[in-house]
Amino acid sequence: MSELAFRDGIMDQIRLREPRFHERAFLFVLSALEFSQTRLPERRHISGAELARACRDLALERYGVVARLVLEHWGIRCTDDIGDIVFALVDLGLLISQPHDTKDDFARVFDFDQAFERDYPWNCALLG
Repeated sequence: MSELAFRDGIMDQIRLREPRFHERAFLFVLSALEFSQTRLPERRHISGAELARACRDLALERYGVVARLVLEHWGIRCTDDIGDIVFALVDLGLLISQPHDTKDDFARVFDFDQAFERDYPWNCALLG
């Protein structure tokens, strides 16, 4: 999902609800949701932790070594921010949550420094 045209002023509503995030952050999280579904044998509800990890994996796949910088530019600095984006989309009726889903499901799923810096999957063949 490279571009998504929101109708009826939905992007304006999103900006009012969560102004600290760039609109690309919302589009990216929606893309990560679809990305996670393509890796499953069949479509199903995914947990907050699963979506957070899908965001990490998609960011690394798309943006490589600058993944963290891209996410931070959009306002995503930790997995808790992904939860804030998801629940803003739920509040606006663009996503559906289960009764047991909470923002806490996204809390500290992984450390950005660890995921995007220390554990970056460097290709040793390119370094040698």
